[in-house]
Amino acid sequence: MIKFLDLQLINKQYQEELKNACSRVIDSGWYISGNELNHFESEFASFCGTKFAIGVANGLDALSIVLRAWKELKKLKDGDEVIVPTNTYIASILAITENNLVPVLVEPNIQTFNLKPQNVKEAITKKTKAILAVHLYGQLAPMNELSIIAKEHNLLLLEDSAQAHGAHIAGRKAGNWGDAAGFSFYPGKNLGALGDAGAITTNDAELRDTVNAIRNYGSHEKYKNLYKGLNSRLDEMQAAMLSVKLPYLEREIIKRQEIANYYLHNINNSKISLPTVLNPSAHVWHLFVIKSKQRSELIKHMNDNNIQTLVHYPIPPHKQDAYKEWENLSLPITEALHNEVLSLPISPVMTTAEVARVVEVVNAW
Repeated sequence: MIKFLDLQLINKQYQEELKNACSRVIDSGWYISGNELNHFESEFASFCGTKFAIGVANGLDALSIVLRAWKELKKLKDGDEVIVPTNTYIASILAITENNLVPVLVEPNIQTFNLKPQNVKEAITKKTKAILAVHLYGQLAPMNELSIIAKEHNLLLLEDSAQAHGAHIAGRKAGNWGDAAGFSFYPGKNLGALGDAGAITTNDAELRDTVNAIRNYGSHEKYKNLYKGLNSRLDEMQAAMLSVKLPYLEREIIKRQEIANYYLHNINNSKISLPTVLNPSAHVWHLFVIKSKQRSELIKHMNDNNIQTLVHYPIPPHKQDAYKEWENLSLPITEALHNEVLSLPISPVMTTAEVARVVEVVNAW
């Protein structure tokens, strides 16, 4: 079986360093908000090119805490609208609604899967206060255009960078385009922890200070609480693990790019649409997503040939039971994408033979 993503093999590459990091944390006797967290936050901020990185418990909290902080800073209030792509993972939407803000769903660019600037412009109303740009599958949303729109309309710009660690436009990386960004280090991400983990990046010192407090029960100083905060701290163990893996991220991105390039140049099947790539060297290929109108048959064909594939994502947010108020919405581009997309195996530990076999089986369908 060619696995979609072999996490055991990925982490085995660094097992001695990971074990040493575990021992270091255990021996330190300090497990929350210590030197390991400080070190990783500094290193990750440097990697992204931002002034600040703040570790939190997971990617959803990263997005949610930024929005919450902007409310505390009086930049947002209940009922304000946040423009967000319709074809994102539901976490992007949950972060908005749990802050009593209103998601405004806009259709994506059907070729790139990311936000389409013209659709964003058309969705802006007097209540619009923010844009949540999702960098889907490892390719940045059109941040130059979105930044211009945000400035013209005095909107906050938040990046959902959960799938885009290291992706860039002209060298400017994910996490350093908006007013803030949220990252996930879920184990399957390009930079994955060995458990749940996340981070916020920003160049805004006031936002950094507010986020720092909110993630720690709303407290700047122990037992003094400025806000009704959360317990959402990136613990020392996960921070240490991430510090081990971060220096290898660029190498792993290059491997992903090599596999994606092979797929793009060798998959040749008229029943399949390949992804549109704006800049091959800037896409980090968290996922390699093809489209087919006969997806179920293709999945069966791949399974029959011992190749694991996944669907990201089978049900769009507006069709989820959690958001029944949207059940009558018609979003044809998004619905078509969710019915057609299929993710092929792509990971830094795939062998040349495995990559070639995936292409052979896809082309034989």
